[in-house]
Amino acid sequence: MIRVVLVDDQELVRTGLRTLLEHDGDISVVGEAGTGRSGVRQVRELRPDVVLMDIRMPELDGIEATRQIVADGALSDVKVLVLTTFDEDEHVFEAIRSGAAGYLLKDVSPTDLRAAVRVVEAGDALLSPSVTRTVMQTVAAMPRTLTDDGRLGRITEREREVLEQVGRGLSNEEIAKTLYLSPATARTYVSRLLTKLDARDRSQLVILAYETGLVAPGRDRA
Repeated sequence: MIRVVLVDDQELVRTGLRTLLEHDGDISVVGEAGTGRSGVRQVRELRPDVVLMDIRMPELDGIEATRQIVADGALSDVKVLVLTTFDEDEHVFEAIRSGAAGYLLKDVSPTDLRAAVRVVEAGDALLSPSVTRTVMQTVAAMPRTLTDDGRLGRITEREREVLEQVGRGLSNEEIAKTLYLSPATARTYVSRLLTKLDARDRSQLVILAYETGLVAPGRDRA
């Protein structure tokens, strides 16, 4: 059973999320909180597998709450899945830097929401194509200052090709098709990139691909 804590300032939203998440019987909502501060307290007390975190909340927003959870060594097994809406796109880039394991828009289907919880609980990062495009748009609007600082020198040419595809928002299966690899090999390359580049998750690889100039804004697949 996957144990989940819901953190959202709207009770109606939390009620709906609980119903959707518990539909298949393998996910249980063990706690709820209406502010980021109380959410952090709930997580420290209940030690869930996954936290479903809203961004805009009173007292402490979801970005800072995520930072506090990720920074707490006692909560290293807790995965944070951030939910955002279209009018909060300007916060997505910062949310990615906070260390969450997944990022979804609130128009996600119930099936995909439950699948996302399972994905991050299993230890994989999840970055939806829509959120990837938001990252790309955010980077495109920023001053174009490249900061390679030698990071790309740590990886092979093939790993660089894989990183470029990750930066474009492709899944492991799509990377495999694009680069003529098996899905297992593509997954191995992504794991190596996470280790070599000291990246917490896949979403940080997306940022790195842009910061180093490996992927340029305006050339994504969207």
